[in-house]
Amino acid sequence: MKVKVINRSSNPLPEYATDLAAGLDVRADNSDPIVLPPLGRALVPTGLYLEIPAGFEVQVRPRSGLAAKKGITVLNAPGTIDADYRGEVCVILVNLSSEDFVVERGERIAQLVLARHERVEWEPAESLASSARGEGGFGSTGTK
Repeated sequence: MKVKVINRSSNPLPEYATDLAAGLDVRADNSDPIVLPPLGRALVPTGLYLEIPAGFEVQVRPRSGLAAKKGITVLNAPGTIDADYRGEVCVILVNLSSEDFVVERGERIAQLVLARHERVEWEPAESLASSARGEGGFGSTGTK
C-alpha cells in the first residue's frame, strides 16, 4: 500500500525495524530538546505530512521499549490520524516515570500503523439479541 508523505524533517521516513513488524518507527523533529517531567506531557512534532487513502487510518502507538524502560507512552494510544487530515503528524507523549525524560531530535518516539476501518451506519432498535455475556462488563469474564 502506497501512502503519500511529505518529510519536512531531517530524519529518515518512518521505517519497519524488522521484516514482520506491524508498526513503523517515527522520530521526533523538535528543534530544541523537550523535557518531560514526571506526569508531564508534550506534543512532539515529526515533520511528517500524510495523504492517507480513504477507508484507512494511521494509528499512533507507543514503542514498547520506551514504555518498559523509561515509562514514556503515547497519551491517547492508539491515536488516530484520519484520512482527511493534512497537517503535521504530532505525537502526544506522557512521562509516567518518576524521572525527567528528554526527547531529543531524531529519537524514535512512537509507531505508526496503517489500518483499514469501516464506517458505521446506526440502526435504531428497541432491543438487542441476547448473548452469553449479557450486560456483564468490567471484569465480569473472570481474571484468569
